[in-house]
Formats: sequence, structure tokens, C-alpha cells
Amino acid sequence: MVRAGYPGRVSSPRFLVLQPKPDQQTRLHDWLTEPRDEQAAALLDTRPAFGDELPTELDGYQALIVLGAEGEVPADNPADGAAALAPLRALLSTAVSTSTPTLAINLGAQQLAVATGGRIRSADRGPELGPRLVAKRDSATRDPLFGDLPLTPDVLQFHEQEIEPLPPTAELLASAPRCANQAFRVGRYAYGLQFHIETTTSQYLAWFAERPDLAERIRPAALDADHLDEVHEAIAETWRPFVQRFADLATGGLEGSTTPRELPLV
Repeated sequence: MVRAGYPGRVSSPRFLVLQPKPDQQTRLHDWLTEPRDEQAAALLDTRPAFGDELPTELDGYQALIVLGAEGEVPADNPADGAAALAPLRALLSTAVSTSTPTLAINLGAQQLAVATGGRIRSADRGPELGPRLVAKRDSATRDPLFGDLPLTPDVLQFHEQEIEPLPPTAELLASAPRCANQAFRVGRYAYGLQFHIETTTSQYLAWFAERPDLAERIRPAALDADHLDEVHEAIAETWRPFVQRFADLATGGLEGSTTPRELPLV
């Protein structure tokens, strides 16, 4: 499904959504399926990110979305289970090579980076957790998705690994002091976000309940439910329009970046 000569706007877009827990509804699902005057709601085909249900091609889909969760593969080492990620990386490579709009979050962003020549490693400064801000880079002002974001948007962090280095031809779009590579784009249409924008308060707290070792490393006030509700409201205000712009990118209502770089796929 090569995007060159894309035949105009798609009226009933179909997105492939891959996530470790396919039965878990996220706010991303809500934002993509709500009807808008200028765009029909997306049809989401949600599947496990690993296993036999993972397709090998993207024919019939207008976009690929890959989400993360509270678990991460510890290293790029088959002995640690990373071999299970090989089909996912191959599909991400296919998405980039066919110019299929892609939004990869957390684990998805890490695998997008590896699939296009970057690497992941244990974060040098330890886990990045809780509500945080990230800072747009100058290059983000020219990006069709990031251009309208505020300079320092709210996000939620929950990861023990970092992307370092980025793929050699990736465009860095957002950074932060603890982990530098927070958001990036490869090609014109594939985006990786190391942070979370898609959770609910209950989902986020459940991750810490499953990882008490990480809960001990964050200020208790940061996990106050009322505080997290406020953070989620701020995230929705900023990132819901971002996700809708991604849907427009996928359906032909928005042009991709005009400054893509040639990239090696691995």
C-alpha cells in the first residue's frame, strides 16, 4: 500500500491498533472513533501486539497504531524475549516503507526506533515516571502534527528504558532532561512517542499497583487520583487534537512532513 499518488480523502478509514492488552480500551480509541463534522469516525481493528494475530501486511488499513503498557521487554536480546518483537518490528518497517501513517507510543515508539536503525537501552538515569512536561524542539514547529502543540505539553511517563540513539535519519520533535529522545518522526508519516497520552487515571494507577517497586520510586502525591484526573484533563486538551490531526493525516485531509529524510530499515 504505497502512499504515493494517494487517491484523496478516505470516508470510512480503517486503522490497525496493536497493543499488549487488546481488550483494554484507551482514550485514544475514544478520540479516534468520535464523529467529527469533517471526518467520519475511524474503524479500529484492535489486535495483540504479539502472536499469531499480527498481520504481515497493511493492505486495507489507512494507519497503524502501536501502544505500550506497564510491561517492557528488558533488552534487545532474544534470550530475554525480544525475539517475540521481531514480527512487530517487521510490520513497523513495512509501515514506514509504504508511507502508512503510524503512531507508536511507549513500547511502540521503542520498537519503531529499533526497526529503523535506532536502539533501546536501560535508562541511564533510572525509570521516568509520573506526570511530566516535554519540550518541543525547533523542528517540531514545521511538523503537521506537532506544530500546533504548546511548547511544553503535559504527558505521563512510565518506562525503564530509553531510546538511545535515535534512528540516524529520525527527526527529534520533543525532548526532556531525564530522557532526551521523547518524540520523533521517521519519514513523512511515522511518529514515535516515548510517553503516554492515552491512559485513564484508573489504568495508570493499575500499572503502579502491578509494579510496587516503581511505585516506591515516585512521590505519593504524584499518584493522587484527583491530581491525576487534572493531569488527564490537561493531556486531553492538548493531545486529543493531536490524535485527530493524525487521523486527518491517515485519511488524506492533512499532508505529511515536507522535510522527510531517507532512512535505512533494519
